[in-house]
Formats: sequence, C-alpha cells, structure tokens
Amino acid sequence: MAINSSTLADLAKFDTPTISNTIELFDVVARNAGYMDSRIRAAFPELPPMVGFAATAAFRSDAPPAAGDAYSSMEKQVACFAELAGPAVVVFQDLDDPPVGATFGEVMCSTYRAFGSVGLVTSGAGRDLEQVRTLKYPVFTDGTICSHAYCYILHVGLPVRVGGLVVNHGDLLHGDLNGVTRIPLEIADQIPDAATEFAASEKIVLDYVRSPGSKAVAEFTARRKEFAATIAKLAERVRPRR
Repeated sequence: MAINSSTLADLAKFDTPTISNTIELFDVVARNAGYMDSRIRAAFPELPPMVGFAATAAFRSDAPPAAGDAYSSMEKQVACFAELAGPAVVVFQDLDDPPVGATFGEVMCSTYRAFGSVGLVTSGAGRDLEQVRTLKYPVFTDGTICSHAYCYILHVGLPVRVGGLVVNHGDLLHGDLNGVTRIPLEIADQIPDAATEFAASEKIVLDYVRSPGSKAVAEFTARRKEFAATIAKLAERVRPRR
C-alpha cells in the first residue's frame, strides 16, 4: 500500500506512545505485539520521532567472513533503499549473542544518511556516538562497543528479529526516546487523524488533573468516564468491519 510523504510527515508529529495507543484503536494487532522491547533504546533521545520503511540486514562480528570485507554488502544494501515506499530505516539483527562488535559507526551512518536513510535500529551495539550525534541521525541500539571486530553483513532484505519483533523488509516503523513500533501499512494513512482525536480526548482528563486547585474523586471519575466513552466511539468508527 502506497504511503505518501505528507502522511509520513504527519506521523512524525506524534510521539511513539501516541502512535501505539492509536494503533490499538483499530484492533488489527494484539496489544502485546507489534513493537520492540526494552532492549532497543534511543541513543539520542533528544531527536524527534523517526518514521521510515525497514531495510533489513543480518550482521556478525565474532569471526572473519569466509569472503569479502567489512563493508562488502553496503552497496547492495543502499541500492535496496530505492525499492522501499519511502525513506529507509536500516534494521540490523546482530546474530552474535552477546554482541561482539559494533554494528555501526560514523562511516556507515554517514553513508546511509547520504542515501536517504532516516535512522537505524540494531539488536546489537553501536560506536562513534558523538560523531553520529552530529549527523542528527537517529539510532536505536542494545548498547555500545568500541570496536567493530570482524564486522560483516550476512544478508540484506530478509526478515530479521530485533527487540523481540520480527521485522520484514518494507515494514513501516516509528521510533523515538520511548522505543520503536511498527505501523500496519493498511491503516497508516488513517493514523494521523485518529491520533489527533486520541490526543484531544486525553485532554478531558489531563486538563482537569493539571488545573490549579484541589481535586474531587467524583469529578475525576466523571472525566475518566467521559474519556473512555469518547475513545470507545473513536474505536468504533475506525475499527474495520468484520
């Protein structure tokens, strides 16, 4: 399903928890699925949300490759970006357990960014973080390691498992300091409007609890009920008919 650039820009206006809350309304993904777990963390939490399409790859660094060099598959990898429906988010599964070398550094991130990538996610580690920070290129990792060891890319474009989530080449991902989630392509163009309504509905409760003065449990309960009713109506409207 084609997702236009204006939809991607609208999705980037929301934080990832709001996107996750909105996806729940559609009831197309189980509430305990579709997002990466706490092992995957934003290296630069100050950056705005990342939105793009997964360019998948597998990585190892614990032993030398049978052939090729550390960057021998990068040409194939960046060429795959053109196949995607929009900007690439590079997604690496590090097959070493635990990780032995850094999946990425300054050279790789600079290259990916030059070819239009808007971020990188790895189940392994990264390095050159200060240099990558200056690129304003979002990266999500399970840690840092100072060496790249015997780094090499095993395959490009196949499904990978990162942070407990199986990611397919072309999946639409959204990530910020709270983590990374997958947006189902079939509802992606509906998410921005629904997220706007969801955020407005939250204000029913937030405006009350943030207002000055003492609070009454009865009024809080009434606000909560109003919020729940509003969200239920929104969910009923957006949920696919079965």
